[in-house]
Amino acid sequence: MSTTEQVVRTIAETAIENEKFFGDLDAVVGDGDFGYSLARGFEKLLEGWDDLDRTDAGTFLKRTGMVIASRIGGTSGPLWGTAFIRAGTAAGDGELTGERVVAMLRAAIEGIKTRGQSDVGDKTLLDALVPMTDRLEGELGRGASAPEAIRAAAASAREAADATSGMVAKRGRAAYTGERSRGSVDAGATAVAVIAERISETWK
Repeated sequence: MSTTEQVVRTIAETAIENEKFFGDLDAVVGDGDFGYSLARGFEKLLEGWDDLDRTDAGTFLKRTGMVIASRIGGTSGPLWGTAFIRAGTAAGDGELTGERVVAMLRAAIEGIKTRGQSDVGDKTLLDALVPMTDRLEGELGRGASAPEAIRAAAASAREAADATSGMVAKRGRAAYTGERSRGSVDAGATAVAVIAERISETWK
C-alpha cells in the first residue's frame, strides 16, 4: 500500500472509530450529526476501496474526494470532499516530497476556506488544520525527519483544537448559538487533531 493510501485509510478508520465521540462533541452546540455523517462517508469509501483509481497519488485523492463529497451528509461532505480533491490536484503525478505534501495541505485549506466561506478564528476545522500545516512546514524546513515533523504537527493540531473552546463559532450550525458556543471545543478541529495523532502513531 502506498503512503497516500495508508494515510487515507487511517483517516477513514479513525473517523469510523470515533463516530460517537465526534458526534457527542458536535451535539454540544451543533446538531450532533457530524460523527455520523463522517463515519458513513468513510465507510462508503472503504466499501469501494479496491475499485479506487490508483494511477498516481493525485488521482487517488481526487477519486477519494468525489466519494466523500457525495456520501457525507450535511455541511461536512462538500468541505472534506473539496479538501481531498484540492490536495489531489496539488499532488500531481510526481514524487510526494515533504514540500509537495505541505503544498497539498495548503491547497486543501484554500479549498475549505472558499467552500465554507470561513477562515482561521471562526471555530472550524481550519483552526487545527492551519497551525498543523504551519508546524509541519516549519519542522521539515529545519530538517526534521518525516516522523518527527508529523509528531510535532499532530501536537500543534491538538493544542490548537483544544484552544477552540475559548472561541465563539462564526460558521456552521454552532454559529446560531453565539456566546453559548464558547467553552466547548470544535468537533471538526478536534477530528483533525485525533486523525493527525493517529497518522503520527501509525506512520511507517
